[in-house]
Amino acid sequence: MSNKDIKIVNIVVSASLGKDIPLEKMAATLSNTEYNPEQFPGLVIRIKEPKTSALIFSSGKIVCTGARTMEKVQEAIEKIIQSLEKINVKITIKPEVKIQNVVASGSIGMDLNLNTLAMKLDNTEYEPEQFPGLVYKLPEAKATFLLFSNGKVVCTGTKSEKEVHSALDILIENLKKIK
Repeated sequence: MSNKDIKIVNIVVSASLGKDIPLEKMAATLSNTEYNPEQFPGLVIRIKEPKTSALIFSSGKIVCTGARTMEKVQEAIEKIIQSLEKINVKITIKPEVKIQNVVASGSIGMDLNLNTLAMKLDNTEYEPEQFPGLVYKLPEAKATFLLFSNGKVVCTGTKSEKEVHSALDILIENLKKIK
């Protein structure tokens, strides 16, 4: 049953560029941006390679999403810094990147009876009329799983690949107890 196969599909990070950012100027100059301050105070910048998006706030705080590795996160932040140089905003610090959430998805290689799991596991939500997956919170691993009957899983809430794997181990232990 240990033929688990799970991959990181998204790393959400936050960082600070250490200075105020002129969002109007960015939006007016760079084509890959969206900025509607009436609706939301952050500017969205989309990066083609690595395929990521970031929210940039006038305070210089950024939230970057979409990267699958920390190397890609760093590349995306470099691209943002290069974009800022085009509008004469020089970032002189190396932004300290903080992981907020790691999302992983894959398969645990076994079919799951979600009705049984919903009854026998604590911290679950299962509304098959609304959504085909069972939500299973593992507070001890600070992780939340989406479980599907075909054995596919999505894990969110963790802050590293190591945490993903230990949460998955706990999940599998808990499932074995029910089998």
